[in-house]
Amino acid sequence: MSWIDKVRNGIPFLPKRQSDDQLWHKCKSCEAMVFTREWADNAYVCPRCEHHDRIGPQERFILLFDRNEYQRLPSPEVREDPLKFKDSKKYTERMKQARAKTGEKDALINAKGKIEGRTCIVGVQDFAFMGGSMGIAVGAAVVAGLRAAIAEKAPYILFTAAGGARMQEGILSLMQMPKTTVALAEMKEAGLPYIVVLTDPTTGGVTASYAMLGDVQIAEPGALIGFAGQRVIEQTIREKLPDGFQRAEYLLEHGMIDMVVHRHALKDRLGRLVDYLAPEKDAA
Repeated sequence: MSWIDKVRNGIPFLPKRQSDDQLWHKCKSCEAMVFTREWADNAYVCPRCEHHDRIGPQERFILLFDRNEYQRLPSPEVREDPLKFKDSKKYTERMKQARAKTGEKDALINAKGKIEGRTCIVGVQDFAFMGGSMGIAVGAAVVAGLRAAIAEKAPYILFTAAGGARMQEGILSLMQMPKTTVALAEMKEAGLPYIVVLTDPTTGGVTASYAMLGDVQIAEPGALIGFAGQRVIEQTIREKLPDGFQRAEYLLEHGMIDMVVHRHALKDRLGRLVDYLAPEKDAA
């Protein structure tokens, strides 16, 4: 053991069980080393380059709801592993690993709370759970979130993050595209706003369905948004795509989304949109 290790290990305020990985966060964009506490306090945005890191439902709810108060809605019960799928591992084994990793039942969680004083239903898709892939459970959760919003006469705000449909569920995963679209029609008939926040990454069948059907389309800075991957598109059309293709700023410039909003300003912007799209009746 070197002398510097002996000195470091002897410092009383640095517990030996606390590793460097716990103390520091390396930015995936600029590779700057930032104190983990500083990074978390900055809403998981790099204070050096403003890179927006991926976050899960719990972190999102805490950042979004007033006074960190919210109620998680129960996840719908669905049939698991309907095709008895197996590749290098059984689908059931992959599900167990994803649940152990994230602590969530599946890739989309709904919650009810207030944003700037207004009741909202918020759904968050978790990329850490099997790439946020859209399967039967995710489709059922989107429908449940929409119907909870209708029952509460409240907006539904959905944060998307997905690699696409869940291959282990085959055609059943693709059927979630029309299923969620029909549920969105119910939301429209009720006259309630549906706001989508596209986060990094939102791709595949999710982009081809509920992710691009919002009354307002917001994206976080630098988010990757698209259907097929850039390499696949280039091989298909045999052309080089422009720099920044499929990034939030490029899509805003070309009219595919309505706005790009920094995470620090997102709560305020959503509150303003809810006030505009669903004004309280007694406020008239």
